[in-house]
Amino acid sequence: MAIFDFGILRRGDVLLTIGIGALVAFGFSAIFSIELSRGSENVFLQKQAIALGMGIVVSVLIASMNYHIMRYGARGLYMVGIFLLIAVLLFGRTLNGSTGWFVVGGFAFQPVEFMKVALVVVFAWYCSQKAMRRFSWRDLAMSGILVAIPVTLLMLQPDLGGAALLVGAWAIFILFAGIRVPQILAVCGLVLCVVSAGWFGVFDQYQKDRVLTFLDPSRDPLRTGYNVIQAKIAIGSGELWGRGLGDGSQSQLRFLPESQTDFIFAVIAEELGFVGVCLLFVAFILVFWRMIVLARSASDTFGAYICIGAFSVIFTEVIVHVGANVSLMPATGVALPFVSYGGSSLLLSFVFFGMVQSVAVRLHAADRVLL
Repeated sequence: MAIFDFGILRRGDVLLTIGIGALVAFGFSAIFSIELSRGSENVFLQKQAIALGMGIVVSVLIASMNYHIMRYGARGLYMVGIFLLIAVLLFGRTLNGSTGWFVVGGFAFQPVEFMKVALVVVFAWYCSQKAMRRFSWRDLAMSGILVAIPVTLLMLQPDLGGAALLVGAWAIFILFAGIRVPQILAVCGLVLCVVSAGWFGVFDQYQKDRVLTFLDPSRDPLRTGYNVIQAKIAIGSGELWGRGLGDGSQSQLRFLPESQTDFIFAVIAEELGFVGVCLLFVAFILVFWRMIVLARSASDTFGAYICIGAFSVIFTEVIVHVGANVSLMPATGVALPFVSYGGSSLLLSFVFFGMVQSVAVRLHAADRVLL
């Protein structure tokens, strides 16, 4: 039997594809606008186009492959992810204060992106094994250990944003898996203890500054609070219709740092306004809705948990990114899925797209659900 069945792709979820296409279009428009302010030869745009091409190829290959193959390689993927996180601590390059990058031929890759996929697959494998029974304290402990190991390695880089994403995705995942109220209270207590220990014994000063700046951006408006203040100015100045693509003062005059990655939402809000932001959210809602629908209608529990895992990671990234841009969460350098510049982030997003489509194309005709 062939590993790849490209003929089956015609059964793919069209609405999911439309939503993701819209998000990519938003991203390329914003990146093109940012390039105008730099007067460059569209370096960001070219690299993003290469990453997009790679992402489409990878998503097609994954979608055409039976997702059950991932079940048998779940533990292997997890171990590879842990190995990469250890290797990057020893041999990786330090960028923006975090030793979490492999740089090859001008392209940078973060192992944490691979770890997100590995965690989703291993969680889907574990929860599908236990699907017929109640989510126990042992299940909570085992899933907690699975996420605690990579989170610890990420904190050693240090990468607070990546660690927060893994924890957030795990929390959403176990909610779908059937966690009970006493277990939720226990997890909240444990998280409080871990955060307290991290604050006093692990976090670097710049990470503490980000949290304190989140609470009060005016305490250091020219340094740690600068990014958040500029992002809020950009979002507010967009008003209803925006200033127009390429005409945003904050992005074009380069008042907004890391505008192509960490604060691309602020760029979209300034240049396309409230209407543009609403359309962006509509695209994300469409993607999330289809993932949940496909999880409900999947022909087996492993496929359902694959969709839930993809939803958990992407939803957490959106919440953290947008929250940081509007000063509702600390700025931790998290990209906006399918939108922000960055090869690793875009490729990961398309890997999840391919995984969900692999489930979608293998639904039985009688199980297909539109609503």
